[in-house]
Amino acid sequence: MSSSPAGLVTPRVIGAVAARPWLWTTAVSQVFRLARRGWWHRPPFLPLPGAAYLEFRLTTQYGGGEVRAGRRASATDVVDYLTWCRNWDKSAGRSR
Repeated sequence: MSSSPAGLVTPRVIGAVAARPWLWTTAVSQVFRLARRGWWHRPPFLPLPGAAYLEFRLTTQYGGGEVRAGRRASATDVVDYLTWCRNWDKSAGRSR
């Protein structure tokens, strides 16, 4: 199943976020907000979300069948999500 946390980090996603400097801080913030607790104690020692959480999020986004069929988050969806997070943080009084 492609719901492994590393499955979200594709060259297209990286390129889409890299092309939008105004989202860099939000992207880094979200990496650490979504990371498993104590991620630095377990291999691969990266701040990745847990597989169960990621599967839940992808299922709510795309539906169970598409996730099982190997659907991954598109670069457009990741950019839209980060834009939403950035706007949410601004509306809550947290500047990014």
